[in-house]
Amino acid sequence: QVQLVESGGGLVQPGGSLRLSCVASGFNIEFDSVAWFRQAPGREREGVALRSSPAGSRAVATTYYSDSVKGRFTISRDNAKNTVYLQMNSLKPEDTGVYYCARERSPRWGTYYYKSLDPADFDAWGQGTQVTVSS
Repeated sequence: QVQLVESGGGLVQPGGSLRLSCVASGFNIEFDSVAWFRQAPGREREGVALRSSPAGSRAVATTYYSDSVKGRFTISRDNAKNTVYLQMNSLKPEDTGVYYCARERSPRWGTYYYKSLDPADFDAWGQGTQVTVSS
């Protein structure tokens, strides 16, 4: 059964750092792309970062970051642990929200450069972990 479990959230001061973890089970992150989303109260769910696992022997993995986090956040993975990470540096109050990891519904064929992330393209979600950036 497909399952994703996030952890690592908490309270941090502006300028601080956190590392979120997403442990996947029931599927292999080498074969299915996983993304991070976040949602603040009263706002739409926002795609934050993705590390692709494309289909095709000649495909090259790509990463996506939203403009608001580019240069501050880094997505990575540990295949042996089937875990995806989100390293968040230089945190700002506007980064506050519940962070979710999610599995892409269908792998993309070949090298694919994401322009944006649509929640409708993801079919499995974790329970979320709260990140609060405040003084």
